[in-house]
Amino acid sequence: MHNSLRRLDLNLLVTLDALLAEQNVTRAARLLNLAQPTVSLQLGRLRDLLDDPLLLPGPRGMSPTERARELQGPLRDALAALESALSPVAAFEPGRSHQTWKIAASDYATTALIWPSLSRLRHLAPYTRLALMNKPTVDFAKDLENGLIDLALHTRDEAPPKLRQRSLIHERYVLAARRDHPALATRLSLKAFCALEHAIMSPDGAGFVGSTDHALAAEGLERRVVLSVSNFNSLVSALVHSDLVAVVPQSLVKHEPALHVQAPPLAIPGFEMLMLWPERLHRDPAHMWLRDLIASTLETTGAQK
Repeated sequence: MHNSLRRLDLNLLVTLDALLAEQNVTRAARLLNLAQPTVSLQLGRLRDLLDDPLLLPGPRGMSPTERARELQGPLRDALAALESALSPVAAFEPGRSHQTWKIAASDYATTALIWPSLSRLRHLAPYTRLALMNKPTVDFAKDLENGLIDLALHTRDEAPPKLRQRSLIHERYVLAARRDHPALATRLSLKAFCALEHAIMSPDGAGFVGSTDHALAAEGLERRVVLSVSNFNSLVSALVHSDLVAVVPQSLVKHEPALHVQAPPLAIPGFEMLMLWPERLHRDPAHMWLRDLIASTLETTGAQK
């Protein structure tokens, strides 16, 4: 089959389709906007390639052979499918779309980057669906390329270099505790900060060291981390119901009414969050729309750029 296709010129198939429809060389030439001798030459080539006369002289012009009749329907369908495949991509209509997007996002990324966009997404694209999955760094690049996920939200320092990317926010760290926490009623010294009991959010719920500890170690200090949890909701609940404090990304807690938030007493390097996607989806209208929605919502809500 492939050898036959390599021998064919697509223009010959278009000419054959016109000849079978018109059953007249002159009319087919006019339809194709070609000179009649050119169409006659192409008919000759088609006869040689297909080893069949295809069109024979008749009392009312030309009559197709049985081989030509067998070809007419499949040829028309194949050309229509090819034309559809090569046509410009239709514009995305969010109000009518039944698209399902699959996004790899940590607990932090979901809270800080997806939740602000969710209400707007549901309003503008009510029939679409969103699947949020927590993927480890070693998996999501391959899953993006293989189509298992469509978009990933991740830090710049761990972003695979071959993926397309767009910066969303530059995150900073803050100190959070329950609103009436007695230790935060006045300005907190670094010594008092280290003496408090701290909670930390760790993806596997087993880590007791984070960016804050690295910053303290550079000053020859350490703090007391007594609780490690695997998700943001557990961390907020722990802070609300105890005297624990936590150093967390600002986006996680800036809208939590039960928490008091202030700058920590030492500088802790923040991080940049990106959207990441594969080349195969770079120009996909639905994917472009979703990326723009997330980015523009974060800009509108005042996330740090």
